[in-house]
Amino acid sequence: MSRRSLSWVPAGRHPDVTLSRPQVRTARLAVTLLFVTNGALLANILPRYPQIKDALNLTYLDFGAAVAAFPVGAIVFGLLAGVGIRRFGSARVAVVATLLLSLGMLCAGLAPSWILLASALFFAGAMDALTDVAQNAQGLRVQKIYGSSILNSFHAGWSVGAVLGGAMGAAAAALDIPLGIHLAFSGLVFTALSLLAYRFMLHGTELRSELNSDLPAGENTVAIARQGSPARSPKWIALAILAIMAIGGMIVEDAGITWSTFYLNNEIATPSSLVGLGLIAFLSAQFLGRITGDYAVNRFGQRAITLCGAAIMMLGMGVALAFPSTPSTIVGFATAGFGVATLIPAAMHAANELPGFRTGTGLTLVTWLMRIGAFSSPLIVGAIADQFGLRAGLLLVPLVGLIVVLLSPVFAKRL
Repeated sequence: MSRRSLSWVPAGRHPDVTLSRPQVRTARLAVTLLFVTNGALLANILPRYPQIKDALNLTYLDFGAAVAAFPVGAIVFGLLAGVGIRRFGSARVAVVATLLLSLGMLCAGLAPSWILLASALFFAGAMDALTDVAQNAQGLRVQKIYGSSILNSFHAGWSVGAVLGGAMGAAAAALDIPLGIHLAFSGLVFTALSLLAYRFMLHGTELRSELNSDLPAGENTVAIARQGSPARSPKWIALAILAIMAIGGMIVEDAGITWSTFYLNNEIATPSSLVGLGLIAFLSAQFLGRITGDYAVNRFGQRAITLCGAAIMMLGMGVALAFPSTPSTIVGFATAGFGVATLIPAAMHAANELPGFRTGTGLTLVTWLMRIGAFSSPLIVGAIADQFGLRAGLLLVPLVGLIVVLLSPVFAKRL
């Protein structure tokens, strides 16, 4: 971190510039911890999905519709995130929404009927949308101080939390721990960690206009505008392209997170002790892609990394679906996780830097629009699976890879 990156605004204009290097590094760790808690809270319930489906006697389509209530909640309430961030600050919004998210996940695990399951997931989705936008806004605020790409490392923290949560859920299922006890314990642990993180995050409101207005001439252009791609198009076209990229990322994540266990269990006839390996492989590879993503993006540029990632997920998952077996499927989900690793963070960062929007608006809109992918994906995959089998439904993954390859020029060549 350079001294110049800590002195964008004259002292007294914005609290971030008064922070010491240790405080900024601590803030980075705190934001990473918040991402970890979000991933862990969401993933704890995933290995219990088959148990919930069987207990409520649901079809694939019924279950997919219940799961789709999660992104519906995010779509309905997601646009409130920008308003909340401007009024209360990203740190406060992220942590309060995390506390409520843990409550929603607990209620989903205890739901005795389809309507209550869908209602609990609707509420949890609304809270996750607020958390998602706020924690990314907080991460981008820290990244702006650093002056180089670190956003992927925050999302790597989410992947760590998701792997941890998935492992906790798998262990709880194997030990036949009641869902209520399991999810109450995970909720208490990870909400406590989010409260710890809150103490060290950057507080106050995000005021991008203030940060930019006092820069010397020629230095107040955001990276994406300076480098080319989306900023050369009208802002709404640029935003739409970035939203399509983010939606594609959500579809791939849904395939790995929601359907990998079902696919291995029901389509490949994988032993029950191994069905969780598809999810673990997806999340672990996604973590690897994200923990190395910042270096790769800074070194080779976002466009090249996006293109390579899309090709990897397209070829890897395509081969796995063409030649199905337990090993090839696990490897296929791993390639999907690795390939999609930096896609959503890249779209979020680019949207947040688009000129012509109020602070947090570009990020909020892309995050809201990408929930459409999260909403539609379970319904589409579930409907295809009921008619043609889950293997056919998962063809969406290589299709997304092809679309991302075609749209990858939206990103700048170099940072």
